[in-house]
Amino acid sequence: MSTASRSADQERAEVRRAARALLREPLLRVGGRTADEFRLVRQHARELRDWFERNTGWGLYVDSEAARLRKSPGNAEDATHPARETGGARSPFTRRRYVLLCLALAVLERSETQIALGRLAEQVVLEAADPGLTAAGISFTLEDRGERADLVAVVRLLSRLGVIALVAGDDEDYLRSTGDALYDVRRRVLTGLLAGGPGPSLVSADSTPDRLAALTSDPVLESMDSTDLRNRRIRHTLTRRLLDDPVLYYSALTEEERTYLVGQRAAITHRISELTGLVAEVRAEGIAMADPDDDLTDVRMPEKGTHGHVTLLLAEYLAEGPPRAVPRAELEEQVRGFAERYGGYWSKAAKESGAERDLVARAVEKLEALALVRTAPDPSGGSWSVHALPALARFGVGEPVVRGSAGRSRHDEQESGT
Repeated sequence: MSTASRSADQERAEVRRAARALLREPLLRVGGRTADEFRLVRQHARELRDWFERNTGWGLYVDSEAARLRKSPGNAEDATHPARETGGARSPFTRRRYVLLCLALAVLERSETQIALGRLAEQVVLEAADPGLTAAGISFTLEDRGERADLVAVVRLLSRLGVIALVAGDDEDYLRSTGDALYDVRRRVLTGLLAGGPGPSLVSADSTPDRLAALTSDPVLESMDSTDLRNRRIRHTLTRRLLDDPVLYYSALTEEERTYLVGQRAAITHRISELTGLVAEVRAEGIAMADPDDDLTDVRMPEKGTHGHVTLLLAEYLAEGPPRAVPRAELEEQVRGFAERYGGYWSKAAKESGAERDLVARAVEKLEALALVRTAPDPSGGSWSVHALPALARFGVGEPVVRGSAGRSRHDEQESGT
């Protein structure tokens, strides 16, 4: 291989690594754990910026301190991938934590270059007293440990993102009311955190879906109407969903989007594969961009441990038989049966009475995040039921087939009379 060829291969590998880093973590900082990826993104910023702008409409902003891929979702109504606590149980953010996150950002934007956690909390309490938030049922007074825990979860997320950096103290001391913590405020990272189109203060829509759509829209493209621009909007939407969604089902698309995807499927998936290394799996029901390296996902399956085992067992159960709505109570009954059979391999807590409720909830949450099932209100009056989606079929277990020496199965030999 010539020197020029090796150099070209190395450059392609670096661009791919940089693109994958941005997809995995859209905010990269010059120092710390993302330093190597940031260096690559900055080195190949022009090529990456052109690709994301042309194919997804996402802007890439790079300066001396941070690189920010301003992603917006292809489906703004998908709530299956929430922000989560860093470390521990990784519990999903609640509505109040999301509100606290926004309020904390507002406080940090007006703060000095350093801020104590206690001071941040005081300012957030003042912001939370806004009549609009009170009318919406949001209250935050720091009167109990649960509210302090919510704020600490927000602070830890901001710390992981690089918006703030711990200088002294410990957030655990604040949580126990025995001390405080001091943080540097990184303004360049903070100012690049918002990724929407128009500013939130300019959105006047009433309903939540309409507000989300307005926040993630491109005002320039939305204001124009031509065939080329409509096709560009569709290409952006489809590419975003293929990059972000575990599976893109044709049934989830509009007629116009399906028609465009049928004609442009090979071109779109090739461009994605060329940049990221993802591999297109095309089926009758839709497309999944599979990751051979298995590091571009926040939800993994299969997974070790009791919860991972329960999820696999329920996936197999749901994949069997004709499509139907499976009530939550039925799944809980199945888990009780699994506990009798496999309990020796499970954690002690998972075998306690009533544990099946949490086990089922966590398993279904993961299956839904992977677009393997969907939940809906139970028609029989229960809490909810589960419907298997086509991609779940890969977790079904069929009858074993024993192949003969000539490569034919015994079933084939019986059919042919040999």
